[in-house]
Amino acid sequence: MKGVQMVDLKFQDTPGVIASYILDTGDGLAVVDTGPTSTLPALTAGLEARGAGLSDVRHLLLTHIHFDHAGAAGTILSRVPEARAYVHERGAKHLASPERLVASATQIYGDAMNRLWGEMLPIPAERMTVLAGGETLQIGDVTVDALYTPGHAVHHLAYHVGPDLFVGDVGGVRLDTRQTPRAPTPPPDIDLEVWKDSVAALRKRDAHTLHVAHFGSYAQDAAHWDGLLEKMDLDAGRIHAGMDAGQDIEAISEAYTRVLMQELLAEGEDLPARYDFACPPWMSVQGLMRYWQKKAVRTP
Repeated sequence: MKGVQMVDLKFQDTPGVIASYILDTGDGLAVVDTGPTSTLPALTAGLEARGAGLSDVRHLLLTHIHFDHAGAAGTILSRVPEARAYVHERGAKHLASPERLVASATQIYGDAMNRLWGEMLPIPAERMTVLAGGETLQIGDVTVDALYTPGHAVHHLAYHVGPDLFVGDVGGVRLDTRQTPRAPTPPPDIDLEVWKDSVAALRKRDAHTLHVAHFGSYAQDAAHWDGLLEKMDLDAGRIHAGMDAGQDIEAISEAYTRVLMQELLAEGEDLPARYDFACPPWMSVQGLMRYWQKKAVRTP
């Protein structure tokens, strides 16, 4: 297997929503973000289509611990005793004991939890390499720089491998080249100031290709990052304006979704429906409202 291979996890039988990335390290395969356990059959099929199997996986490079990125990690490790997971130190305890994560997600998704995400098995501490960010890892023949990139989540990492930069969610949601990247902002950890710091650090890396979890691979260029920052400020400003006007969350969410879908439609006829599935606007509204509320408390 040569180079970086993208596997479309076909979340809920829908292509172009969640991606995993595979590379051969010379010491087994590395998978960047496993996706949820509900999509593990698609990951397995993707490996098999490339002449490999789940048993060939040795390294799970997790950008962060949200279900759509790391949900299947514990299940994979239970099936592949030689494999291990790499995770930020602020996420490791939740992978070791995922009960709080599951309980929190169940409050949002209710009876749809199993259908959407599947199980999230705990990972024994000895099967994890816990990272702070700033480490350079030698994994087989591959040198991996682990970069702390908070903003979307306090436990977010990006991984720089040669010409490739795996940016998880901090690189935004971008469903194809026509679409300007937009920041996914679900609660509870959104911090736009540190997100911008993460973007500044990433755009300085000597890499040619950005690999985005939602969804695909793009040139590492100013247009991507400038577009992400522009839309981040625009979306956050819209939410703040609604809050200042005294609107409730339903009114803010309705207005935000309407204008977001109009802007996406201008970029491509198919983009509104795809984006709505990949990054539900109501979740981004919740996260940005929480961000502004926390910011108001911090600011005298």
